[in-house]
Amino acid sequence: MPADLFIETVFSQDTGCAVIAEIGQAHDGSLGTAHAYIDAVAKAGAFAVKFQTHIADAESSPLEPWRVKFSHQDKTRQDYWRRMEFSPEAWAGLFTHAREKGMVCLSSPFSFAAVDLLESLDMPAWKIPSGEITNIPLLERVAKTGKPVLLSSGMSSWDDLGRAAAIVRSAGAPLAIFQCATRYPCPPESWGLNLLAEMRRRCNCPVGLSDHSGAIYAGIAAAALGARMVEVHVVFSKECFGPDTPASVTTAELALLVEGTRAVSKALANPVDKDAEALGLSEMRRVFGKSVVLVRDCPAGHSLVREDVDFRKPGTGIPSARLAGVLGKTLKAPQKAGHFLSMEDLA
Repeated sequence: MPADLFIETVFSQDTGCAVIAEIGQAHDGSLGTAHAYIDAVAKAGAFAVKFQTHIADAESSPLEPWRVKFSHQDKTRQDYWRRMEFSPEAWAGLFTHAREKGMVCLSSPFSFAAVDLLESLDMPAWKIPSGEITNIPLLERVAKTGKPVLLSSGMSSWDDLGRAAAIVRSAGAPLAIFQCATRYPCPPESWGLNLLAEMRRRCNCPVGLSDHSGAIYAGIAAAALGARMVEVHVVFSKECFGPDTPASVTTAELALLVEGTRAVSKALANPVDKDAEALGLSEMRRVFGKSVVLVRDCPAGHSLVREDVDFRKPGTGIPSARLAGVLGKTLKAPQKAGHFLSMEDLA
């Protein structure tokens, strides 16, 4: 998908929410598994599939600490990043595969070398991870391409976010921002859904949610609040190996998320006029409404009191709401119990 179509889809529509399936390191260094994820998330209906492009020697060192020591085979964090690397040819194959499946393919760069590699693949937008948002040289480099820049705000103050947004805008590149909480998994009290409107107000750009909750609820809620993008980590199973599994949804859950956000987007695109809705349901109102009905025989000239009447379906007679206009009126002719009163009955 070219950059202009990506901009039209994410930045130009008044409503709609694009679901981005983040594979990250769920492939565990297996190219075959990475391709399998592309097939799975395409089947689930994702708008985009996203990876992370790690080039160990360009972004890390043996001094980098483990966030969580999860690997039984990697001595250092740098070793793990090295095992996550793919060749340029492999990356080209992944991007081609995703495009053949009708999806946008994105990958977050963590070094200048990664930016150069992804630029050679004509990636339509840049997703900047939370840890790189203060990497000013990297932001300047990607913004100069003129392609959309999607900022993840997980580790940012408002000042950090404002500075990054200004760099993107000064280069003339389209900007979008993700609310993101850097907690894995992220509990509901840390989703920060309130920040979507605040980010939209402060930065005057489309906003989205980069969700680490490990469930579909936050994403659907964000769509209902007008998020244009929802990014979720995806795994085949909650039993898969990997550091992000607890904060991921399964491919089956991804399909539910896509279905839910599409339904929400359709609802938002079709506001309901309550009065027009009621007018269009006039026949239904007659079926389910209640009419004023006599509950005992009454002679001609009888002045109706509350004990004379009750309310029964259908609503084809005097509506129950007009009871006050019935009480105290006199009958022109005798009527039997069960008679649906009409205004012609009353003097």
